Amino acid sequence: MEERVVSGVAYARDEAQISLLRLKDVPGVVARVCGVMAAANISVDMIVQGTSRREDSANLVFTIGKRDLDKAMNTLGANKDAIGYDGILVNDKVSKISVVGVGMRSHAGVAHTMFAALAERNINIEVIATSEIKISVLIDSDMTELAVRALHSAFELGP
Repeated sequence: MEERVVSGVAYARDEAQISLLRLKDVPGVVARVCGVMAAANISVDMIVQGTSRREDSANLVFTIGKRDLDKAMNTLGANKDAIGYDGILVNDKVSKISVVGVGMRSHAGVAHTMFAALAERNINIEVIATSEIKISVLIDSDMTELAVRALHSAFELGP
């Protein structure tokens, strides 16, 4: 029996996206962010760091459970100087959609299939995180059902 490349689609609607803008681009800055979140007992999920338009700075985007958003904002505000960021953006109207499967390790094109299926339905991707057996994206929460149906169809997973 042939192994399925993608065995399932999962989603979570209870996500909040936090973007820290113009962090000092120095070793340990992400550890400081994760450290203050951990000290507040807030789990950080998807994490993406990218360069900022300003030299020697970076932007950090991460997700947390929506239920922890107020606590996270208070924690980040109280630690702004220690972390060293200039601005913060929050989006609590996002969902995380993931395709999973052990077969993904040895098959090319899974990301393309996923991204093309979402693009065909005009679903914009905010954040992408990958591993050997999972690709997760953050999308507008209003598009959750459409995205799940599109991915089930694209990977022939049935209804």
